[in-house]
Amino acid sequence: MNKIKFGVVGFGNIGKRHVQHILNNEEAQLVAICDEKSIEEKIDGVHYFTSLETMLQEENIDVVNVCTPNYLHHAHTILSLQYKKHVVCEKPMAISVAQCNEMIEAATENAKTIFVVKQNRFNEPVQQVKKLMNENGLGNIYFINVNCFWNRNEYYYNESNWRGKKHLDGGCLFTQFSHFIDILYYLFGEIKNVKGLMKNFNHAYTEVEDSGSFVMETTQGAIVNFNFSTCSFEKNMEGAITVLGEYGTVKIGGQYLNTIEYQHIKAVQLPEINIVAKSNDYGKYQGSMSNHDKIISNVINTLQGKDTIMTNATEGMQVVKIIEEMYSKSS
Repeated sequence: MNKIKFGVVGFGNIGKRHVQHILNNEEAQLVAICDEKSIEEKIDGVHYFTSLETMLQEENIDVVNVCTPNYLHHAHTILSLQYKKHVVCEKPMAISVAQCNEMIEAATENAKTIFVVKQNRFNEPVQQVKKLMNENGLGNIYFINVNCFWNRNEYYYNESNWRGKKHLDGGCLFTQFSHFIDILYYLFGEIKNVKGLMKNFNHAYTEVEDSGSFVMETTQGAIVNFNFSTCSFEKNMEGAITVLGEYGTVKIGGQYLNTIEYQHIKAVQLPEINIVAKSNDYGKYQGSMSNHDKIISNVINTLQGKDTIMTNATEGMQVVKIIEEMYSKSS
């Protein structure tokens, strides 16, 4: 079977991670990389561009990985779809529901697929709890608590000219914590009755919030408490989801939803899981779990008819919808 040909647009931290995992996958071929800046260290056999449209015109590519800043996801995805390419779109899918809908419309018109990057879905603790939920192992869900306490320092914001700019970045819920909102949606579905409070305590050099607390409700009636901050002193502290249900309590914990930190469930014992050293390490700050190898494999297997898509465009849009609702209902 022919290899799936990839082109990557955006060669920053996350773009480099995509490139590495494409190179490591025997069923993938990295054809081209596009970035507005000149790239000094070249990879043999890979063509380089500073214009996405030129890359799309000149290269035989099956899939474009959109790894550019948040505000460019919409335009770069639509352009790639118009050139009849499938798209792997980094999180957030876009910074508005309206943009997401335009992307979905373009995918439909061009009969191509948008794969939205939500790599925390692949975390083994998340998969174990998802299986538990599918089997009704917790019964009726009463209460869900999400804590996301990370550190984002001045170095992080100075590293690029778009981070912390509201119209380019979108805010912490888009850039730092959309993965946690995605897992909330993945496990429990849509959210309603949103109320919240947000503040900027320690990042006056940005235009966005750095902390917030929300009370929400699932459509099945469970209470959701969602707390987030980028003010954790010097390093990331926690990324955790606790679920209280009719038949048990479980906490997915650690810094990146990488452990089953607590479980007491009627007639069920989940595997002991404690995954370490799997975060996206960027030196002076850390991101979420690094499962981009599984993303690339899922794209290939889906296109070859051997698997189903992990996160489709409609699901990516639903996460953006929840974030928009949180921003609109906060004070």
